[in-house]
Amino acid sequence: MNRPDYTRLDRAHLWHPYTRKSAVDQGSLPLITRGEGIYLFDHEGNRYLDAIASWWSCSLGHSHPAIVEAIRKQAQELQHSILGNLSHPRAIELAARLAALMPDPNRHVMFASDGASAVEAALKMAIQYQNNAGRPAKTRFAYLQEAYHGDTLGAVSVGYLESFHKPFRSALFPAHALPVPEKQVDVPSCAQAAEELIGRHAKELAALIVEPLCQCAAGMKMYPAPYLARLAESCRNHDVLLIADEIATGFGRTGRMFAFEHAGVDPDIVCVGKALSAGALPISAAIAKDSVYETFSDRPEDRTFYHGHTYCGNPIAAAAALAALRVYEQMDVCAKARAMESTYRQALGSLAALPLIKDVRCMGSIVAVEFASDDGAKPPDAAAKEEGIGRAQQVRNSLLSDGILVRPLGNTVYLMPPLTMDKSELDTLLAAFRGAICTACSRQPA
Repeated sequence: MNRPDYTRLDRAHLWHPYTRKSAVDQGSLPLITRGEGIYLFDHEGNRYLDAIASWWSCSLGHSHPAIVEAIRKQAQELQHSILGNLSHPRAIELAARLAALMPDPNRHVMFASDGASAVEAALKMAIQYQNNAGRPAKTRFAYLQEAYHGDTLGAVSVGYLESFHKPFRSALFPAHALPVPEKQVDVPSCAQAAEELIGRHAKELAALIVEPLCQCAAGMKMYPAPYLARLAESCRNHDVLLIADEIATGFGRTGRMFAFEHAGVDPDIVCVGKALSAGALPISAAIAKDSVYETFSDRPEDRTFYHGHTYCGNPIAAAAALAALRVYEQMDVCAKARAMESTYRQALGSLAALPLIKDVRCMGSIVAVEFASDDGAKPPDAAAKEEGIGRAQQVRNSLLSDGILVRPLGNTVYLMPPLTMDKSELDTLLAAFRGAICTACSRQPA
């Protein structure tokens, strides 16, 4: 049987996310047909090291045997059952397991299928909670500048990026942006400004949503933990819920199970996704304190949360997530991430001394190298910046030729590889990464 002409069919019918049409029209996108360990393989047998864990989700690499077996076993028993007025064992087990990972396990879990859906659920929970609590005027949100929480309209409203979302601006609801400190010395002034804004708008604020400590889509921008602690205190003082978006940073990525733990805070709602199933299947969740959940009683007045998705808590996805959580515990995923951070600092720390490097930053299994603007040239338009150009793009192209997959974020190149990498694999990756950066620094920008 002849193999389909995938290149032609791709151009004719497949709409790729965050991909320029010109790249698709060129017909040069790798056709991935298999994944194993830290590698992806294309239809010609070429091997690619997945250095960004397929958009930060495949923390255990590809085709992890424990997850594959959990999927196979569950698929033989129950493929799907709704959670509206029904229940099933895997959803119950996973909800209990997630609650147990929180600082206070008195939580209830609303499942969804992707990160943005979990964020939408959390935003709606916050508004209805405030209404349930007798504060119906509290319907607005605060968020951190340069935040990204997904691409649905509610998520975009609290994570607007001009280059991504400009056509939708008129459809968004207004929200309040808070400053973000880049360094410890900036914390007092930023915290004071944020506290003043929260206090000034407290009567209308339902919640503050944050990416704890690392704003990933903004270029892996990291901020000090004390700032998050100050924000959490301000929220408590003004009856504003704190929503922690741990979709990218959760499950050990930062050296703690959740990034908010670095700040010693206890969010009212925690959103998780991506690595929840180690990227094997789409599943996400909004994990809410019982103090929030209990206000949704239907007696004497009906305050039911009329929200849900067809596939929320899907049994097969839940089984994959339970398997992933078991593996994370067995391998001590947080310790593994901390060891990776130490290796990053040793291998890449000296890059900060290069004149064309603006910053080198890392946290757990995340490391980012930010280039200065190319030779003082006029900054690119925002859309081009997000696509990655200049030296960052040169690094991407160089690594791709070596069989390493990365996606620059503006002037920033980063790694967030599977946590299953052994030391020799990580050393090899970092040698190639460092070499590509040094080479790009010695070239004229593209």
